[in-house]
Amino acid sequence: MHPLDSLIWSALSGRQSNFAEGGVIALRMRADIGPFAAAADDSPDAVAALGALVPEDGDISLLQPKPPQPPTGIAVAMSALGLQMTITAFTADRAAFPIEPLGDGDAAEMLALALLTKPGPFRANTHRLGRFLGIRDQGRLVAMAGERLKTDGFTEISAVCTHPDYRGRGYGAALMRAVGDRLLTEGETPFLHTYADNAGAIALYRKLGFTARCEVVHAIWTRA
Repeated sequence: MHPLDSLIWSALSGRQSNFAEGGVIALRMRADIGPFAAAADDSPDAVAALGALVPEDGDISLLQPKPPQPPTGIAVAMSALGLQMTITAFTADRAAFPIEPLGDGDAAEMLALALLTKPGPFRANTHRLGRFLGIRDQGRLVAMAGERLKTDGFTEISAVCTHPDYRGRGYGAALMRAVGDRLLTEGETPFLHTYADNAGAIALYRKLGFTARCEVVHAIWTRA
């Protein structure tokens, strides 16, 4: 099986096991990092163990081509078709902006920007999953992008967001190139996810050089 077909399991049982909770057949991210979870396979025992990881007052997110049916006591709160895209080289068109690294000292600003723009699940310590870059205007963080899920040879570009007052300037594309170019130089293949009906985002990603790899489903499980 390709590592991106079982991405969450591959990441949490491998390169990002330090962010995982659970057991030998089901894992989820720590709640302060993110909502993602996966079972080792679709066996009844593994799916039941995955269901047991759903918090009483929260949810977990599955992201794979064919999520399993939830076990008894678990409901599907949302299910949406997505697209997984990879890239081997960025197109030549690029603009120069003052891009800087972000870290723990920027965590509050990063969380605020993510909560405002909603690029996807982003929690207090999501930034610790990988390296993040940002663009500031007079000291104010107005755009960012970084790394999220990592498996053998592949790293996801995620949390690409720009403050509404600064959109249309090319900040997002520039940050994606900066994050992705570094990964390519290091021998990694960058990839990303988007909802399948987000035509504008897909058009931008194709313009940058991304190609579709497969469809995935983002499913959210909660307690029934």
